[in-house]
Amino acid sequence: MKYLDEFSDPDLAQRILERIHATVTRPWALMEVCGGQTHSIIRHGIDQLLPDGVEMIHGPGCPVCVTPLEIIDRALAIAQRPDVIFCSFGDMLRVPGSGEDLFTIKSRGGDVRVVYSPLDAVKIAQDNPDKEVVFFGIGFETTAPANAMTVAQAKRLGITNFSMLVSHVLVPPAVAAIMESPSCRVQGFLAAGHVCSVMGTGEYPALAEKYHVPIVVTGFEPLDILEGIRKTLVQLEEGRHEVENAYERAVPAAGNPAAQAMLADVFETCDRTWRGIGEIPGSGWRLAPAYAAYDAEQRFDVTGIRTEESALCRSGDVLQGLIKPHECAAFGKECTPRNPLGATMVSSEGACAAYYAYRRLELVGS
Repeated sequence: MKYLDEFSDPDLAQRILERIHATVTRPWALMEVCGGQTHSIIRHGIDQLLPDGVEMIHGPGCPVCVTPLEIIDRALAIAQRPDVIFCSFGDMLRVPGSGEDLFTIKSRGGDVRVVYSPLDAVKIAQDNPDKEVVFFGIGFETTAPANAMTVAQAKRLGITNFSMLVSHVLVPPAVAAIMESPSCRVQGFLAAGHVCSVMGTGEYPALAEKYHVPIVVTGFEPLDILEGIRKTLVQLEEGRHEVENAYERAVPAAGNPAAQAMLADVFETCDRTWRGIGEIPGSGWRLAPAYAAYDAEQRFDVTGIRTEESALCRSGDVLQGLIKPHECAAFGKECTPRNPLGATMVSSEGACAAYYAYRRLELVGS
């Protein structure tokens, strides 16, 4: 607890805020890419403590939220098969597909199991040789190494009744897509520290230079975020656009070479659809040809499933930073954590869930 308390020290936070207020001379719009940072910002009211005109735009940094609807529907199609044990982390079970979610499949008798590691699914496959065991592998670069290692382990052990439904997405192409949008207002980025702890910071200088935006690698505690904001604002005020690492205690510049080697072996880059945003070229990973036998989409022939988003849900606009969650007409009405229209309301990292948990009472009648 000692170190957590240190990074939440109110006196230090006040001093950083004073430096921020002394720095800013004009309005600026910053985007935090990570959903964990969004929740910390909203929970602690950091955005409300910043100078007038400094806006935090909430980006598409929630892996559950950006998993496309068609992938959810493919998961549902696989999970309801009687010969399948479908394994997932718990945060995916309530994410709505076109008409239902994984909890609904489970309530009807489908064998849907919550696991705490993808390796748990491999063990389940070993213990149930008469069943097909599928793990739902989603997320950014942070969770990808464990999923890659699991597929490699299954292949090494010769396990043939295991496969993975893969929906991995990559942060740098999303940053580029955001900056190239005609409606983009972002002038600086807080980059996700846990992503950079795996991949390093090497992909960001080219983005900072091309789009003339500062990018500051940032952690998740209040002081981490405040210092990341301060560094970004200093660059903007000075007319600089560089990559800075404000999370050096966890992020080496080179990242994790062993994890990167595993990723390069098991996955290959592909175009990927982001829920509510659309297809971003080169923004995802799929299993490489050497591991194609473990691709659940191919094994269960569900690649043809296509879907359309709810007309009421504006999660795509939220994920692109075009609106704040409460500006969606369905927020807190047709869409709540108990009955979500989109993943941004159900995910523990979703911006809509953060506003519902920490701002809902403030926003009543606004």
